[in-house]
Amino acid sequence: MLLVLTGVTVVSVALLAWVNEITKEPIAAANAKTLSDAVSAVVPGFDNDPIADKKMQEVNGVEYAVYPATKGGEFIGAAVEASAMGFGGELKVLVGFDAQGNILDYSLLSHAETPGLGSKAVDWFKKGGKGDIIGKNPGASPLTVSKDGGEIDAITASTITSRAFLNAVNVAYAAFAGQNKADGATGATAQKDVEQPAEESAPADSTGVK
Repeated sequence: MLLVLTGVTVVSVALLAWVNEITKEPIAAANAKTLSDAVSAVVPGFDNDPIADKKMQEVNGVEYAVYPATKGGEFIGAAVEASAMGFGGELKVLVGFDAQGNILDYSLLSHAETPGLGSKAVDWFKKGGKGDIIGKNPGASPLTVSKDGGEIDAITASTITSRAFLNAVNVAYAAFAGQNKADGATGATAQKDVEQPAEESAPADSTGVK
């Protein structure tokens, strides 16, 4: 029996390793295409390869990817990856900025928020949405929800997710401004410290979301 179990274990491990090996490249290629499509969506009009020109920028001790976009050799903006902890886990966004630091668009790359509630962040902050942030410049004033004295409407029953999302956008701007300040490519003002507002003390509702 021991030999049989050992044999089954060895075969299982070998099969898992084989499957991982043959799927590694297709998964990497799919992820690369997803990122490329997202960059094109949030910063349209470039003629360079922002992904190939990627730079890393540190904000509060953490490095974030900045994908600079140029057209005819002129800087027109950048897409920036940033993340924050939401209600269910890490929430990662890709935010597109024009050369002045105004938000062009965003893509929610991944999240673990409550389906039907926190997951609404995919569209809630888009142009025409209730929490529309398109065209805003976090350098002029960090984006915060109205409950914290800001002007952005939080997702209904998902204040924590909304705070996390806006915190990620503010961090993305800080990375954008810091990188371009170093390059001398834009007059955007860097934010030295970006902090997420303290969580509210109210109890969670029946969905488990504050």
